[in-house]
Formats: sequence, C-alpha cells, structure tokens
Amino acid sequence: MSDAAGLLGLPADTVSLLYRTVRLIRRFEERAIELVREGTIVGGIHPYLGQEAIAAGTCAALRPGDVITSTHRGHGHVLAKGADPARTMAELAGRATGLNRGRGGSMHAADFSIGILGANAIVGAAVPIAAGAAWAARRAGRDQVFVTYFGDGAVSQGVVLEAFNLAALWRLPVVFVCENNGFATTTRFAEAQAGTVTGRAAAFGIPASTVDATDPEVVLRAAREAVERARCGGGPTLVECLAYRFDAHHTWEHAARPRYRTDEEVAAGMARDPLEIQGARLAPQERADIDAQIESLLELAVRFARESPHPDPADALEHLYADGLRVRAGA
Repeated sequence: MSDAAGLLGLPADTVSLLYRTVRLIRRFEERAIELVREGTIVGGIHPYLGQEAIAAGTCAALRPGDVITSTHRGHGHVLAKGADPARTMAELAGRATGLNRGRGGSMHAADFSIGILGANAIVGAAVPIAAGAAWAARRAGRDQVFVTYFGDGAVSQGVVLEAFNLAALWRLPVVFVCENNGFATTTRFAEAQAGTVTGRAAAFGIPASTVDATDPEVVLRAAREAVERARCGGGPTLVECLAYRFDAHHTWEHAARPRYRTDEEVAAGMARDPLEIQGARLAPQERADIDAQIESLLELAVRFARESPHPDPADALEHLYADGLRVRAGA
C-alpha cells in the first residue's frame, strides 16, 4: 500500500471499495461510449471520465439511507450510490428495463429506493431540490444527509445561491459538492466566473474547502467531515473538487472536434488518473481480480441493455403524475 493510503489510515476494505467504484464508473462510461457509437444509446452522453474519484469518495461517506441529487454528467454518482449497472445502462439505452423504464435516459436517471432523487439536465437545478428535500426530511425527524452535485458552470446560477442561503439560514443537512473540472462546456472557469467557488459559500457563512479530486481518499476524507457536520446539526458544507475531464463535454465532440484545449493540456490533465492513483494502493493480484469482476459485470450490463425491449408507445402518457392520473387524450 502506498504512503498516501497509509497517511489517511483507511482500512483495506475501504481502499478496495474506492478502487472498485472508480473502476466500475470508468469502464461503465467507456462501454456507454461504445453504445453511443453503435447507435444503441441515442443522443449521446456526457462522459464522467477523469472525475470518478468525486463520486466514489463522496458516496463512500454516506449511509444507505442518505440521499443524492445529480447533474447531466451523473452516471458516476448514480453508480457510486449503488444503482444496478445493468438497469442504469438500459436506462441510457432507453429500454423498458431501465431505472426509469427508459423514460429518463442519460440525464434523468433516478432510483428513490436507494436515495437517488435523480439527475437533472438543467444546470444547477438539482441543488435546490436537495435543499428542499433536506428541509422536508428534517421536519419529518429523519436522520439523513443530502449530497448535491453541480459543476463550476453552475456556481452563479440564481437557484444555487438561493439554495446556499436557505441551507445556511435553516442549517440544513446538505453537502454541496462542486465538481470543478475547469470548463463549463467549452468555456474556461476563469473566463466566465468572477471570484471563487469557496468565496460564494463564505458569503453565506457556509464552511468550504477545496480538495484534490483526482485522489478518491482525499475526497472521502473531506466528504466524511462534511457529512458528519451535517448529521450532527452543524448545517451545510461546500466541498470544491478540483478534477480534470478526460473526455468530451458531450460525445458530440467526438464528431465535431471543437478545439478549446490542446492535446498537451489534455495529456497533462490525464497524468493524474484517479484509477491509477487508487489502483497503486492495491496488491497487483487484488487489482486484477477486481478488474476482471468489473469486466464481467459490465459485459452482462451491456448485453442486458442491448437485449431489453423498448417502451411501448401506447404507454407514453403513463407515469406523468405522482398520484397516478393519466393525461387525457387530446389534452
């Protein structure tokens, strides 16, 4: 085990779990990109490659009953929280066996049964949802912590700042996780945002820190502190996670090839790979065993997605209302 792992003092099973989660997310995203290219996943995806340590580290700090809300780049969060990879892949492929019966797709995956209130395609929109759910849980006397993810491009959205205000004012059990990969689509953070991410939290009296999010164990340590503060009634925390997006903002870039960063910059960003950082902390045979298990798991997931049926168009108007009402024909 490396010095870094020893310094954090994590037990061996936690070190292995973090690697397993990072590996699962990495290979899931790579297989999903294959399905985009072959046309099984229609419309493309936002790959999470390079940011896997954030999802792995934050979700490892949670209890099963805790809750997350996610973003358009949300597959990693969903998998790290415990979603079935096969049903998640089927959801991306728009199949009836998916997490949401193929109706949510890549940007709206949810599984309420395990505390995933859903990804959200609107920039920053998942943040106030988490704050509202945290308020409701506390009113109901439930001992839950809520983690909400958002990108650097969301830090000036009004709803995000409003959620900061209410979470701080009411001391809600929310952990705000800003995934700062340096780009809002193709625009660099420094070119679009005044001030800092942590500075926005400080304006509301919210404790905040910035961490190296290429290392899953560093993320886990920061997440544990924030989760414990929230659970003990200390209110919200913001954790800014600095990472580098290895792949495209969206798979459309694979064909369009916009030139907003150089090959040299990408290579430098990929030099700190969460998979290799965490993998170096395992014995070679253990790492090989985990890799083989993940490959088998995802081979089954891909087959499940390809072979699952598409939703029946006759059911298109079902499941639109929580109380079971159906839209009237012609409405």
